[in-house]
Amino acid sequence: MKKLAILGGKPIFKNYLPIAFPSLPPFKEVEDKFKEVFLSGMITNAKYVRSLEEKIANYLNVKYVVCVANCTSGLILSLKALKLKGKVIVPSFTFFATAHTLSWNNLTPTFVDCHRETFNINVSFLEEKIDQETSAIMPVHIFGNPVLVEEINKIAQKYSLKVIYDAAHAFGSRYNNSPLAGYGEVEVFSLSPTKPLVAGEGGVVVTNNKEIAEAITMGRDYGNPGDYHCKMVGLNARMTEVNAITALKNLELFPERLAKRKEIANFYISNLKDIPGISFQKIEVNASSCYKDFAIIIDEERFGLNRDELALVLERENISSRKYFFPPVHKQEIYKSKDIPLEGLENTNFISDHILCLPLFAQMKEEEMLSIGEVIKEAHQNTSLIKEVFKER
Repeated sequence: MKKLAILGGKPIFKNYLPIAFPSLPPFKEVEDKFKEVFLSGMITNAKYVRSLEEKIANYLNVKYVVCVANCTSGLILSLKALKLKGKVIVPSFTFFATAHTLSWNNLTPTFVDCHRETFNINVSFLEEKIDQETSAIMPVHIFGNPVLVEEINKIAQKYSLKVIYDAAHAFGSRYNNSPLAGYGEVEVFSLSPTKPLVAGEGGVVVTNNKEIAEAITMGRDYGNPGDYHCKMVGLNARMTEVNAITALKNLELFPERLAKRKEIANFYISNLKDIPGISFQKIEVNASSCYKDFAIIIDEERFGLNRDELALVLERENISSRKYFFPPVHKQEIYKSKDIPLEGLENTNFISDHILCLPLFAQMKEEEMLSIGEVIKEAHQNTSLIKEVFKER
């Protein structure tokens, strides 16, 4: 390629390449149903929501699915339905909304470290975090990478703990060739714009427990069972019909789009694997990730630049990247100020300081992926010159 933009060249992309882009259905294929909904006046929580619940139950092979406004509200309602108290073990290397859902339920997060290679909750550290106040474990399938569900469930059973899986990233991921559903009391998936399956905004709670499903169904409608005599403190967490129609059509298109995400991830790995100082998230042999995000870890000593410097090189080329998750939850102001033990999170701190997510969306073109790889390779080959530029700033 020509000279890097940070060294005085022209950006490799004329227009900014985003980190993500929503996979939406062709408008003509949903237009008639949108009009039908607008004309009917039934714009929320009606027949298309019910249809989506049925189809996702079939796709995930679970008994009950409850559509909600978003994954966060689904997790809040799931925790409420389980009537938990005390502490819940949760990773700090996650999106902060995971921990927020505990705070909304007056539960205290117990942060556990992640695995250095998979980025998921480190099962080896779980038991030492359990005490008499612990009521549940909330693992997260980071970037769609399945956690060790069988090992987590064994520990939960040993200590009589509930398991709520934050599966926000994981629609389309598989473990032992099965969907990531039915392992915990509940799994909650996100259908927001950056996710593999997009509703626009939305989430789905899945469970094989009828009582939990009924409680969440009631909870998404303020806690109103239908007679306006509320039985729980709920939310307005209803999914709109427009979101359901969007998700239904996207579900039809999902196999092709999921395959594309995996193709992009494999392309990145193949193209970047020989660059010193670049490593990737480990996916276990019995697992399959939907690759909600594609992350690299940058070893400054071997690559020549640190994560922040590489991010700036990419930015100058009009390539978006994301330091995801940085800072980790335990370093967020709201949790630093709480009386929560924060020791033993070395892997979390390391990954958060060295991780960078690259653009990944189903509409990406091969030449875009190639260009990103070229920039990263060129950055590695010109680290001394780039470092001089940073010194002059």
